[in-house]
Amino acid sequence: MRRRMLLGTPLAMATGLTLSATGRDALAQADRENTLYLDLKDGRVVIELRPDLAPKHVERIKTLARQGFYDNTPFHRVIEGFMAQGGDPTGTGTGGSQLPDLPDEFSPPSKVRFLRGTCGMAKTAAPNTANSQFFICFAPASFLDGKYTIWGRVTAGMENVDKIKKGAGQGGTVRDPDRIVRMRVAADVAG
Repeated sequence: MRRRMLLGTPLAMATGLTLSATGRDALAQADRENTLYLDLKDGRVVIELRPDLAPKHVERIKTLARQGFYDNTPFHRVIEGFMAQGGDPTGTGTGGSQLPDLPDEFSPPSKVRFLRGTCGMAKTAAPNTANSQFFICFAPASFLDGKYTIWGRVTAGMENVDKIKKGAGQGGTVRDPDRIVRMRVAADVAG
């Protein structure tokens, strides 16, 4: 389990460590740099980014979010009890950004697992093919552990993810899919 060292945590209190206002501001800004706001039709989803697990994938997500790439893209594949997949501007499941594909950044299951709210990167069966498509798990999916890159986790608003329109059949293709309203890095959003 990963712990943050912040003012007021047991470690800080036990050791007598304190942070100046500047230090607290820097920590708050660093947290905002690694927080994503995913706005959906039913409300905001807050995602904690995990550059410690997948630095290249986190940087890609932030780059594309800052470009507005994800805005109005559909959740083209949504399987009840499994996951919601988006990030393809074509809505076909075959599209991506103009940026090159990323090398796999798999984490060992002993370190992190695909649980409810985990954000992973979609890819083809071939290695090193993740680009812009991602998914959010509705439930634990241990069969993905160590085979797909984990880049974040939902920390608030999972009820809004649960309301994404589900697809039909095993493929989960969605007719008239819900769309991402907007995706932004928290550090870029006022307030």
